[in-house]
Amino acid sequence: MRALIDTFLKGGPVMWPILVLSLVGLSVLVWKALEFRAGNKSPKGLVFVSTIITAEPMLGILGTVTGIMQTFGALNGADGVANPMAATAGIGEALITTAAGLVASLVLLFPYNWLDAQVEEEG
Repeated sequence: MRALIDTFLKGGPVMWPILVLSLVGLSVLVWKALEFRAGNKSPKGLVFVSTIITAEPMLGILGTVTGIMQTFGALNGADGVANPMAATAGIGEALITTAAGLVASLVLLFPYNWLDAQVEEEG
C-alpha cells in the first residue's frame, strides 16, 4: 500500500484530479448499475461518465507535459549546472501520470459501455 501511495505522490499534482474524477466516475457507474438492476434504465448520468473517460487521458497527457517541463528545468539547472538525478523525477512524473490517466479511463470504459448498451437496447 505504501508503494502505491509513493507512486501516486511521484506522479505530481495532476494525479489528484485523475483520482477525484476516477472516484466520481466509479460512483456514478455503481449508482447506475444499481438503478439498472432495479429496472430503471435511464441514460441520466452516463454522459458525465463519458466526459470523465475522455478527460482522464487528457489529464495524463497534461502530467506528461508538466513532467517533461520539470525534466528540462532540471537539465538546465538553476545555476547553469545540469542535474541528471533531478531530471529522472520529471520523467517519472510524466510516465506515472500518463499511465494513471489511461488506466483510470480504461477502468471506467468497459462498465460504461455495458451500461450504455443496456440503455440502447431498452430504447
